[in-house]
Amino acid sequence: MTPSAAIIIPHHADLVRLERCLAALAPQLGPEIEAVVVDNAPAEPLPEALRTRFAALRFVVEPAAGAAHARNRGVAETSAPLLVFLDCDCLPDPGWLQRALDAARAHPGALVGGRVSVFDETPPPRSGAEAFEAVFAFDNRAYIERKGFSVTANLLAPRAVFERVGGFRPGLSEDLDWCRRATAAGAPLVYDDGLHVAHPSRSNWPALARKWRRLTDEAWGLQGRGLRARSLWALRALAMPLSALAHLPKVLRSPRLRSPREKARAAATLFRLRIARGFWMLTQAGKPVRNREKPC
Repeated sequence: MTPSAAIIIPHHADLVRLERCLAALAPQLGPEIEAVVVDNAPAEPLPEALRTRFAALRFVVEPAAGAAHARNRGVAETSAPLLVFLDCDCLPDPGWLQRALDAARAHPGALVGGRVSVFDETPPPRSGAEAFEAVFAFDNRAYIERKGFSVTANLLAPRAVFERVGGFRPGLSEDLDWCRRATAAGAPLVYDDGLHVAHPSRSNWPALARKWRRLTDEAWGLQGRGLRARSLWALRALAMPLSALAHLPKVLRSPRLRSPREKARAAATLFRLRIARGFWMLTQAGKPVRNREKPC
């Protein structure tokens, strides 16, 4: 049977969440769907029991480290005209795949980004990192409607668009970079609130800091090399602590936070993170921009 869609799931050293993701996805699969898990730069092979349990999926290895390499490999390993990107730590809704197929038919030729909600993996009360993520993480509607990109945790794309603009580029904010290249080539970008997956929140400060340090490094990779670009980056860095004040009302008014204690923790984490990001950005402004890598 000719496949109608290819689901591409990059994975790296997150076996528990991968198994949880596949348990939610597997009942939705049919013979017309290609589903590929790309094990990225693994220290050891995935357990045979996992492969046997989810025999409807293919498992391949991509030795080059990085989610961009893994997603590009997944595209290369499949042939369906619709690409469906899903992260291994996400939980798709029971009707997620059917919604994806319906959305692709409703928006031919378009990129479609879905909703990504956040859930906690630890019991309450929330930590500062969890409270912060409850307010600020994965506002994919705003990313699509205001910033012109969708996260790749829940994204549909026609293969024809992918082949026209090329693959994900490692070392950058790859979802932002790729979506903007695709829309610049003429592909519409739309949001579908019914296309829903859930993502676990970062449970502590080290995990949250790693996430934002990576995002800051990737954003720096998109910057120009000239003095003007560096100066604007440095000004943004200096404004980071003050920008926390602008976002503080969102914390205080958030219906997602259950108590004043959670709001206080979220606010403290907001200021701590903005100060840290300002420091990281100032450090980067004095360094040369690394060469961009070509698409795989």
